[in-house]
Amino acid sequence: MKITVPTLLLDKEKCQCNIRMMVEKARRNNLRLRPHFKTHQSAQVGECFRQEGVESITVSSLRMARYFANHGWTDIMVAIPVNVLELETINELASRVRLHLIVVNEEVLPVLQQGLYHNVAVWLKIDTGYHRTGIPVTDNKTIGSALQTIAASDKMEFQGFMAHDGHTYKQTDAEAIREIHKKTVELLNQLRERYKAQFPNIELSIGDTPSCSILETIVGVDEIRPGNFVFYDLTQQHIGSNNYNQIAVCMACPVIAKHPERNELILYGGSVHFSKDVLPQSDGSNLFGRVVELTENGWTDPVEGINLVSLSQEHGIVRATPEQFAKYKVGDLMYILPVHSCLTADIMKSYLTLDGERLEHLSSLPESYL
Repeated sequence: MKITVPTLLLDKEKCQCNIRMMVEKARRNNLRLRPHFKTHQSAQVGECFRQEGVESITVSSLRMARYFANHGWTDIMVAIPVNVLELETINELASRVRLHLIVVNEEVLPVLQQGLYHNVAVWLKIDTGYHRTGIPVTDNKTIGSALQTIAASDKMEFQGFMAHDGHTYKQTDAEAIREIHKKTVELLNQLRERYKAQFPNIELSIGDTPSCSILETIVGVDEIRPGNFVFYDLTQQHIGSNNYNQIAVCMACPVIAKHPERNELILYGGSVHFSKDVLPQSDGSNLFGRVVELTENGWTDPVEGINLVSLSQEHGIVRATPEQFAKYKVGDLMYILPVHSCLTADIMKSYLTLDGERLEHLSSLPESYL
């Protein structure tokens, strides 16, 4: 297939290797792998997980839950605090799948009890240090009261405590990531110990790609929910979660202008294709992507002396050494590893595999399809 506009390429072999790696790690540690599908949002990529025996998934919206339910997934966690304005959709999904909802504020529980027609699994989200959302782990009053309300419900079944260590994404030291993970597991187990007499089957769920990638041994929890690992990206490589060879997506962008006086190439490929995510560099510059070269079997590691350094809406600016600058002419394609694969995939709305297969993405589908 001829590429004429910015296109997101997918190396299915790398993707499948990443999936097998995490599946095998979960099995070795006797954990349920509930991968977060918000990264790929594709039924076809989801099938790669199903082929490896994955049965439970995580999503970030009810629309995404409905999409994957329509493709046969029956155990789905919506890993965002429950939106009570979507009760109609919650009931429709709960009528046909095992639906897991996340609760942060006690006030939503009476609304769910009154509005639910079908049983749902409920997890309390605990803030163990990330501070985005969640019940503070020390707030035993709120946790205890919420659990009493759930216990009295005939529609809500308490499943356990869940947490997301999003602050691992700001680390570049493996030991710091291990310490964050260790602290979270300890705090969640303290909660389980406190309430296990009333709820003997409490489960603990955690999920972040850095800790799930770096750690070989994961104990003290029942399931893990990493998502970005399916593709990885430059941010994860910077953290230490993966090497360049594991990054399974790459942007192909046409070169549309050259400026030899400053050794800059202009790409048709801007923030509406890559997103505005950036990796600040030690010299004070910004990195929006790293250039690779296409090969018969995929692409190379990043090439030295040439980087994507700026983005506007449709334009990307690549700065190069004279030697690298001379390799490209207007009309060539340039291949660039993204800083954040989740957002790039969401913006691009589809994938082109290296063997020419076009894979769908939830964002490209009309509401009527769902």
